[in-house]
Amino acid sequence: MKRTVLTLACLCLSVFVVGTAEFLVAGLLPQIGADLRVSVPVAGQAVTAYALGAVIAGPLVAMGTARLPRKGLMLALMAIFVAGCAISALAPSYPVLLAGRVISSIGHATFFAATLIVATTVVSAGRAGTAIAAVTSGLTVANLLGVPLGAALGQDMSWRLPFAALAALGLACLALLALTMPRTPAQPAGVAAEIAVLTRRPVLLAIATTAVGFAGVGVVFTYVAPMLTEVSGFAPSTVSLLLVAYGVGSLLGNLVTGRLADRALGATLRGVFACLTVLLAMLPLAVVHRPWAAAAVLGLGLLTTATVAPLQTLILRHAGAAPTLAVTVNVSAFLLAHAVGSVLGAGVVTVAGLRWTGLAGAVLSAAGLLLSYLAAPRDAAAARPSGADTNPDHQTVT
Repeated sequence: MKRTVLTLACLCLSVFVVGTAEFLVAGLLPQIGADLRVSVPVAGQAVTAYALGAVIAGPLVAMGTARLPRKGLMLALMAIFVAGCAISALAPSYPVLLAGRVISSIGHATFFAATLIVATTVVSAGRAGTAIAAVTSGLTVANLLGVPLGAALGQDMSWRLPFAALAALGLACLALLALTMPRTPAQPAGVAAEIAVLTRRPVLLAIATTAVGFAGVGVVFTYVAPMLTEVSGFAPSTVSLLLVAYGVGSLLGNLVTGRLADRALGATLRGVFACLTVLLAMLPLAVVHRPWAAAAVLGLGLLTTATVAPLQTLILRHAGAAPTLAVTVNVSAFLLAHAVGSVLGAGVVTVAGLRWTGLAGAVLSAAGLLLSYLAAPRDAAAARPSGADTNPDHQTVT
């Protein structure tokens, strides 16, 4: 039992480090631009480069490494991540920084997928949702603490220092994973089996649910800070506190729905999307009254990451013994949904104003709800996700 908890803790820490690297640049754009002599919009393309690298490379890496033991694969991907962070920290020019960001992103989606799969193999049957929530809480903490602390460090000293710190933390994770992860055999499922799983109708529906439903979150979250200052009238310092509350809510929502997903996966997923749809639809009315705006931000925090554990558990349930590519594509779907949601949100802000992003988000969330009825099981017959057996020998660490 202690070994299981230690393994999950190391996986969570690794997700925290990689998740912090994904969003860190956004808080350092002025410093990067001034040092490397590019404009802030150009510096912002370092965010785009990472996202595109993760989305494009994810399925390719998953297919190319389909038969590798997961422990060795994760160690190799973490080593690549560390190299990318080191290049970013030492970058003498903007193109080199972009190269470092792309290198860091190469294994992002596959590494996340592998952490989720490994997490479900080290816990007992029927606890996949709880294990996934425990690991993905590292991403929530990255947004809550890692990104703000990294941005503060970069702003006060040098933008290079947070990347150096991430490289050092990545090395620590590499050592911890090597010590705590169970040995894993070569995977019996090859590329053909992985592709066959990906093309299954339930798997495609689950990925579509992620891509469409989570885009509703991206529409609103990208512009939540200016909405709170310009529409609700909060001071910037108060907005910072509200975003901390959002982060705490995200952590709690993720952990709670992970447990609920183990008991009733379909009902949990549909319940989250239904509540999210209602909240987003009410947001334009709530944001003009400060108490209701604050309550809406906390509610958004509780619900936005609450979709992660049920959706990933759903993929594992449908994927059987060849889940790596399907889970990787679903991780990429989360990234793509956030990017698409941001673009759609920009259109809403331009046409109608910050107040009305919630309506567009509600439409996408409602579409995700409808898709979830097709993708998620409606009965309790499927008691546990097949992802719990993604290790052919079902090796449980004790």
